[in-house]
Amino acid sequence: MNKNDLRVIKTKKTIHKALLLLLKKKSLPQIKITELCKEATINRGTFYFHYQSVDDVLEELFEEIMMDLHISYDEPFKEGLQLTVNGLNLNPNSVKIFDHVKKYEDFYKIVLSEDVSMKYYYMLFDEICKLMNETDYLKHEHQLNKYLHAYNANAIIGLLIQWYLNNFEDSVDMMNNRLVEIVKFRQSLK
Repeated sequence: MNKNDLRVIKTKKTIHKALLLLLKKKSLPQIKITELCKEATINRGTFYFHYQSVDDVLEELFEEIMMDLHISYDEPFKEGLQLTVNGLNLNPNSVKIFDHVKKYEDFYKIVLSEDVSMKYYYMLFDEICKLMNETDYLKHEHQLNKYLHAYNANAIIGLLIQWYLNNFEDSVDMMNNRLVEIVKFRQSLK
């Protein structure tokens, strides 16, 4: 069956949604395939046609959400964002990363919770580092880039964790403004 087949897409979305619902109640290792199938109203054969384990479902969902993260992260750069040593041209309205997180709030509540394996934190960290590497505006020697990207990725994840700890109560606009204020403050220290 073709992965672009509407039946496959619909089935996978149903399984993803069911997994997110179950993850609100229990941790990933506690979720059994039978339980996931029941929540998704599919049979085990359908599940095994697409996946081998519950972890495979979360990894696929993670990859889909990370593709959307890439699009959101790149948005300010499409609008001609200029990051320079002497200044910053960053408009809070061009920041889309918090829109992305709000769109997938249920997913991020799970990934950022203490109940999920650190594996997913590191997967998120790696994705953000990759994004930074792709849009690298500071041309430093390679070894410094790794540390700079790690520092910045953890800063973004730190903002996301704080937002999560506040139950995502702050608006997307407020988070966009906070990020811009933080970046401008850091720039002013140079």
